[in-house]
Amino acid sequence: MARTERSAEVEWKGTLTGGQGLLWLKSGAAGWLPVTWASRIDRSDGRTSPEELIAAAHASCFSMAFSHGLTQAGTPPEYLHTAAACAAEHGEAGLRVVSVELTVRGKVHGLDAEAFATAAEAAKENCPISQLLKGNAEISVTATLE
Repeated sequence: MARTERSAEVEWKGTLTGGQGLLWLKSGAAGWLPVTWASRIDRSDGRTSPEELIAAAHASCFSMAFSHGLTQAGTPPEYLHTAAACAAEHGEAGLRVVSVELTVRGKVHGLDAEAFATAAEAAKENCPISQLLKGNAEISVTATLE
C-alpha cells in the first residue's frame, strides 16, 4: 500500500495567550503564516488558526472526493465550490473542535438536485478528513446544484 506524508512546522514564542507562532507548510505552497491564540478564540486579524486549517483541509478533501464520486458515476462536475466552517467551543475541558459545516454548490450535467445532494452526502461520509473527524465532531453538508 502506498503511503504519502505531508508536513508543516510551527515556530512558537511566548506563552499560550500572549505568544505567537509562525506556521510553514513544507510544500512551499504558502509563506510563513502567523498564528496566535487570539486568532483561535477571538478575531483572526490576518492570522490563521488550527481550526481554519482544518476547514481548508476538509473543504479541499471533500471537493476531491465529491469530484471523484461524480466522475466514477459518469457525471463529472463542470465545477464545485466548497466552503467549510470549523467551529470550536472553549469550555471547562479546554478548546474542542465540535463541528464542520460543508457547503457546496456546483454544476453537473445529467444530475438533478436530489442526486447531487446524495452524492455530496456520500463524499462527506467517505473523504479522508471526514473519516479523521468522524466521532469527534459533527459534520454536515448542504449541497446546491446550479
